[in-house]
Amino acid sequence: MAQAEQPERLQRPVTVDDVRQLMGSSTPHFALQLATRIRRLIAGLEPDDPARQLGEQEIARLKALAVHGETRGEGFQEGQRGLPSVDL
Repeated sequence: MAQAEQPERLQRPVTVDDVRQLMGSSTPHFALQLATRIRRLIAGLEPDDPARQLGEQEIARLKALAVHGETRGEGFQEGQRGLPSVDL
């Protein structure tokens, strides 16, 4: 996952859809990279801007995802344990 922003996003006002596009690919593996991209994307927005508010919520969710990971499926079989996530 590249941390460079798409050039067309930098040539127009940031929208909620821009933040949602970045959110769509969130996994524990890329959570911190996505949080960095969103933080850069919303940096110049006013505090009451909807894109900034959504971005800040998403940054918090991504940090938690990076630390705690995610559980999929029906859980672990007897004798198995989960893999640790990033320790921040």
